[in-house]
Amino acid sequence: METMTLREIAAALGCHLDVCADAVITNITIDSREAGEGTLFFAIKGDRFDAHDFVGDVIAKGAAAAVCSRPVEGVPEEKLLLVADTRLAFLALAAYYRAKFDIPVVGLTGSVGKTTTKEMVAAVLSQKYNTLATQGNLNNEIGLPKMCFRLDRSVEAAVLEMGMSGFGEISRLTRTARPTVGIITNIGVCHIEMLGSREGILRAKMEILEGMDETAPLIINGDNDLLPEGVKGIPNPVIVCGIDCENADCRAEEIVQDSDAMRFVINWRGQRYPVTLPAVGIHNVYNACIAFACGMLLSVTPEQAVSGLAGYVPTGMRQKIVRRNGYTVIEDCYNASPDSIKASLRVLRDMDCARRIVVLGDMKELGDYSRTAHTECGRAAAECGIDVLLAYGDEAKGYVEGAGSGVPTVLHFDDKQALCRKLCEMRQEGDAILVKASRAMKMEEVIAAIYNSDENQA
Repeated sequence: METMTLREIAAALGCHLDVCADAVITNITIDSREAGEGTLFFAIKGDRFDAHDFVGDVIAKGAAAAVCSRPVEGVPEEKLLLVADTRLAFLALAAYYRAKFDIPVVGLTGSVGKTTTKEMVAAVLSQKYNTLATQGNLNNEIGLPKMCFRLDRSVEAAVLEMGMSGFGEISRLTRTARPTVGIITNIGVCHIEMLGSREGILRAKMEILEGMDETAPLIINGDNDLLPEGVKGIPNPVIVCGIDCENADCRAEEIVQDSDAMRFVINWRGQRYPVTLPAVGIHNVYNACIAFACGMLLSVTPEQAVSGLAGYVPTGMRQKIVRRNGYTVIEDCYNASPDSIKASLRVLRDMDCARRIVVLGDMKELGDYSRTAHTECGRAAAECGIDVLLAYGDEAKGYVEGAGSGVPTVLHFDDKQALCRKLCEMRQEGDAILVKASRAMKMEEVIAAIYNSDENQA
């Protein structure tokens, strides 16, 4: 980050400060372990802790000051910036700091595919700009401000992911980030428990416009059933991406799936560009179209955009394809929703393999829609020609119900270790295995069990 004085920060937060006003801040943090000379510490109160309890330790480590919502015993008043709400103050200071940088900022949200699309957009923009992109899961009201504070004079563009679980969150994030380009990947059913309906989810995602100038373009998936109607009447220019929609500015054509890549032609407003994307699945073609369109809006050349997409590397446990010892594993257990599970099942369906095995754990945050969603995914497994379905968790019983007799072998497990033993016992050369569930199910433990079984047999 670029340095600021406490005087400047106090003014930005509307705080009174008499002493140490000229202290230089080189680090802003909410983690007391990161405190030291030049640090401004924000005392955030969480569900299980209150960081005000650590303010004394932070100041003792040499921190310049702490932003607090109340006085702290034993800490001099001149070391405190008092605000009504430290979370909102954290966002406010991040917004003030972000405004210092006159650079392209891409704000990105959607029900599924946010992180993958963010990585593809960053890959495209990095062909022209030194690009900062959201790291890990820093996409909420704590994480996004952290990313804003990583801006410095070397950064030429930023791609900031925005997640949410309820109304108002995207509004606060976009007012902080002030995107010059907005992206909504799709509207699915993630967080339907909190938002009530897909229409509610659409309304929450459309909050991204609240932090954007009316001249800032919004890129959408035109094949999503809700988005084209949802953006009607907005003042912002709308850039439509898709495969089937007739009015797409950016359309994917001649799509072919190889063993670990998608090959297609992007038609950008009548001009055609062949693309090889090192990721599989139609859903990734949509993500790539959005990334390409974003590049075009920000003066990346088509050739640079194609090169950026060719260099995309899947991250974490998001549909990473691993081939080893004669079988294939699709590591896709970072998170799950009905849309993403169906997309992954289609990827498995289209793979060249002897047998298709899918290991599915519970999907979370679906509320009253949960049983229906799990049943639909079980039915989708049958429609995709899955040979073996191993279901784990209480809600996963819906997978079993939906699959019925359409999947030759269907087993349900309440015990993860029993599932792992069965999977390792039945795995054969030529199998392709998809492992997917919500993050809370920790299905990476299943993947580890498969690989450990290999090592033990070696």
